[in-house]
Amino acid sequence: MKPIYSKAQLGYMKAKTQFEKQAVFLEKKLEDTRKTQEISQEVMEGLVQTTGFHDAYNNLVLAENELIEWSHTTMKHEKTYRENRIAIDDMYLKLNSDPKMRAHIIDLAMKIR
Repeated sequence: MKPIYSKAQLGYMKAKTQFEKQAVFLEKKLEDTRKTQEISQEVMEGLVQTTGFHDAYNNLVLAENELIEWSHTTMKHEKTYRENRIAIDDMYLKLNSDPKMRAHIIDLAMKIR
């Protein structure tokens, strides 16, 4: 049976896929550009903009934030949350200062059904 995803989960999956595609495209452009010129910061910034990588990254961050917010709201209705509220809320407080915690919360949010 096919899993049913929330709007936030679907948005995240779409943004992540687009980001990964743009990253591959950027890598290809970097390889091609490296053959003809040195990659300076200015050149790199231009490639990031022209390949759409910057927009894809921004969209991914927005989708992650929406997913995190959705998961925290959804989780509050679960018995497990009520029993472990302090620990779970502490995880969410750390998400902006700890990249590993942010990734962990996103992984957990994608497992919510």
